[in-house]
Amino acid sequence: MSDEINMTIPIPTDDDGYVLLQCEQCGTYFKATPSDLEDDGVLHIFCPSCGLISENYVTEDVLELAMKMVTNAVNDMIYNEFKKMERHSKKGIITFKAGKRPKHKNEDPIRSGIEAMEICDFPCCKRTAKIKPLLKMTGAYCPFCGVKNYEIE
Repeated sequence: MSDEINMTIPIPTDDDGYVLLQCEQCGTYFKATPSDLEDDGVLHIFCPSCGLISENYVTEDVLELAMKMVTNAVNDMIYNEFKKMERHSKKGIITFKAGKRPKHKNEDPIRSGIEAMEICDFPCCKRTAKIKPLLKMTGAYCPFCGVKNYEIE
């Protein structure tokens, strides 16, 4: 049995190709393209609202789905080991019964939500991101370099 389990969680993009992110510092939602997020030229991602760098920008929906997937996988592994013990203890003095397989939690796919955002051009990095209209009016930090841009057009 392998010590490593790999799971993938597909995170959908919206109609414009942007992925939903959430700052773990202030909770602000914003969107960026996967190509910008995976670009080696981008060292850190900054929150457009607070300007801070977070360890991750995973939304609650993604974390919730990941927890359900892990719980289901672990329950399956434990049940399979119990079934092995049941097969090996059939002819002994002590017998073991595994019982019923645990029910799986629903692993509903993630939907690309929060559509009330506007595409903003950040001239400092020549990249775009989707942010809330209020941030666009009051000024936002560039998610790719952290420069504060006022009244983004």
